[in-house]
Amino acid sequence: MTTTFESQRTALADVVAIPVTPFAEDGRVDQDAHRALLRRLLDGGVTTLTPNGNTGEFYALTPEERGLVTELTIEEAGDRAAVLVGVGHDVPTAIASARHARELGARMVMVHQPVHPYVSQSGWVDYHRAIAAAVPELGVVPYIRNAQLSGARLAELADDCPNVIGVKYAVPDAAKFAAFARDAGLERFVWVAGLAEPYAPSYFSAGATGFTSGLVNVAPAVSMNMIEALRAGDYPGAMKVWEQIRRFEELRAANGSANNVTVVKEALASLGLCRRDVRPPSRELPEDERAEVAAIAAGWSI
Repeated sequence: MTTTFESQRTALADVVAIPVTPFAEDGRVDQDAHRALLRRLLDGGVTTLTPNGNTGEFYALTPEERGLVTELTIEEAGDRAAVLVGVGHDVPTAIASARHARELGARMVMVHQPVHPYVSQSGWVDYHRAIAAAVPELGVVPYIRNAQLSGARLAELADDCPNVIGVKYAVPDAAKFAAFARDAGLERFVWVAGLAEPYAPSYFSAGATGFTSGLVNVAPAVSMNMIEALRAGDYPGAMKVWEQIRRFEELRAANGSANNVTVVKEALASLGLCRRDVRPPSRELPEDERAEVAAIAAGWSI
């Protein structure tokens, strides 16, 4: 019987939340705070969660911590949300993480962009093919940040691995996205705007049906307002949300996104929801920048 992955495809066409990973004073993952933040997302209407995403500081977590974050998320999600587990690093590590997610009940994995400094297009296909083939029961979502990759390569991958069902596309170029999606197969995959709310309106106009979000950790209602407007084709309404979040996202994107996670955690800290701690190579905001983030967070209806 051929697996159609319909429920997984539906889950991707939504706000794909990337939860933060809160740390306790001793530096370990704060499990209680993590569970509370996950429940807050679920209560806010989020139905798709990505543990071990970049907003969750994937590359700063140990293998054991990544496993823990996966377990906590799947336990809290229960039947309230689909879980798209981030996996990556070398191929054996990614496969082990994907199989661990499968054992816990996850039905999808997101494969992080390869971090090797030398990535050929055929090698990109080989990397993802090895992971997808190892977990044929799971929906697989490549996370694409490589502007050089062609849509034909994604189509090649999916020819070999029909469980490659969606794409988190995070190249900051709406025209390139439109061309890439059509070269790969616009209807063949679920296209997720991987650069979150700032790029969602332009990417939806070119064929995306979901977007990722780190901001949703802070203000779930704001992200839900944007997806509702985009689904309705109400681009003026979506742009009103865009204007509302613009400064927050500019702070996250500044200096090559140096404070991408930091700003989200600072906002959460200002609301008393978790500590502001981040791990190197990220860093906490200096005192004189914290007030602006707190003011933005306080101004949202949450």
